[in-house]
Amino acid sequence: MAAGPARAPDLPLSRSPDSPLALSVGDPAGIGLELALNIWARRSEWHPPPFLMLAPPDWVAQAARRLGLDIPVVETTAEDAAEVFATHLPVLPLPAPEGDPVPGIPNPAHAATIIASIAKGVGLVAKGVVRALVTNPIAKKPLYEAGFRHPGHTEFLAECARAQACWREVPCRPVMMLTGGDLRVALATIHVALADIVPRLRAPADPVADYAMIARIVLDALRRDFGIARPRLVLAGVNPHAGEGGAIGREEVDILNPAAEILRAEGHEVTDARSADTLFHAEARAGYDGVLAVYHDQGLIPVKMLDFRGGVNVTLGLPFVRTSPDHGTGFDIAGKGIAFADSLRAALHLADANARRRAMIHG
Repeated sequence: MAAGPARAPDLPLSRSPDSPLALSVGDPAGIGLELALNIWARRSEWHPPPFLMLAPPDWVAQAARRLGLDIPVVETTAEDAAEVFATHLPVLPLPAPEGDPVPGIPNPAHAATIIASIAKGVGLVAKGVVRALVTNPIAKKPLYEAGFRHPGHTEFLAECARAQACWREVPCRPVMMLTGGDLRVALATIHVALADIVPRLRAPADPVADYAMIARIVLDALRRDFGIARPRLVLAGVNPHAGEGGAIGREEVDILNPAAEILRAEGHEVTDARSADTLFHAEARAGYDGVLAVYHDQGLIPVKMLDFRGGVNVTLGLPFVRTSPDHGTGFDIAGKGIAFADSLRAALHLADANARRRAMIHG
């Protein structure tokens, strides 16, 4: 029997295919609200799964007016959101600070509402009234100016999950994955300076065990959420030519390959570290279901080359499904009505599909 990571149970996550997705507000000075509005406006063409906006209703209505969209916004509960979605954009109201959002000008005064929207989404998933959480982009600087102390969305989501009563005793180890085209790439480190990558990889008391745990989280997600019965995982090396047996760096010999050996002994299909410069062409991609890259640009450049507009950020290792568009707040184009909705559309559809697959496993 293949070993799996310690993870939170899926209960009481919603198993009903009729439950909506929760969509956080993101930074209201960015493009998130207008993307959500455009997706709802074109719902008969794009067929998005029903979603519930977690936002101050005035922010949503103001964004619609700026875009010249006649969208009926209705305040509702999570339980009623899916029923009204066909005719109204459902919004679960959150309080807003004084001062309307201005496109392109982030405001630390909005931080409390942005943060509350994310936390509310996690709470709704924990109660089982939504099936998954999709998060609109945030900007860290205005949040930091307001006292936010988390490196980003991923780490805050893990804390929110731990705060829920049913998840408090279960360790959450969030792992970032990007999907685009036919490529799924997870990251062993996320927003880490290049000079700190190797020290971070070697920092745990047992680096081999720690890296193997990350790989198990990826393998588990490929099975549960992506529906791949026996996933094939490729490990991207740290060094050029995957270290050439230690001649150009020892990380593959000391950490990655020993972890791969452990995982294969557990019954997983995992390769030794391979040179990253040969992993991402079409022929190579046909031979695996996912890649575990070591650092940010190593894994994300190929995804964005394949599908720049439609990439999706997926957080693995949480006790619920979370996706996000693979782009930032777009302050430079906010309010102009020119932002492409492809990535948020893909994030909604992927959250819907992954939540359905997870529900089938546990239903």
